[in-house]
Amino acid sequence: MASSTVDHAVAAFIEDVKQRGLSDKILLIVTGEMGRTPKLNKNGGRDHYGNLTPLILAGGGLKMGQVIGKSDATGSKPTTKVYKPANLFSTVMNFLLDNGKLRLRPDLHRDIKATIENNSVIEDLF
Repeated sequence: MASSTVDHAVAAFIEDVKQRGLSDKILLIVTGEMGRTPKLNKNGGRDHYGNLTPLILAGGGLKMGQVIGKSDATGSKPTTKVYKPANLFSTVMNFLLDNGKLRLRPDLHRDIKATIENNSVIEDLF
């Protein structure tokens, strides 16, 4: 999907949610699995940067209108605090549930349980 198509769809969705008064009740997440190199490779494509990825969050009662994190001049590595998938998962769980009152099943996978219990949210959003 072309980036302009994604831009238009995301903007339309956010505006629709806002007009319906649901901005605090709906959390939109737009992300990819990795970043791309700023320079073209020998085949005319872009290589992967696994240490960086775009991540957009909108709504959910979170603090909006900010950029969290920075990369180096080439966009190849983070220069500020590193957030990982566990931080996104914990942020989403914090949006969905009152983690302090959550009763976790003893057979819940240990990695998921640890992520919820550690509450490693993306702090700047709260």
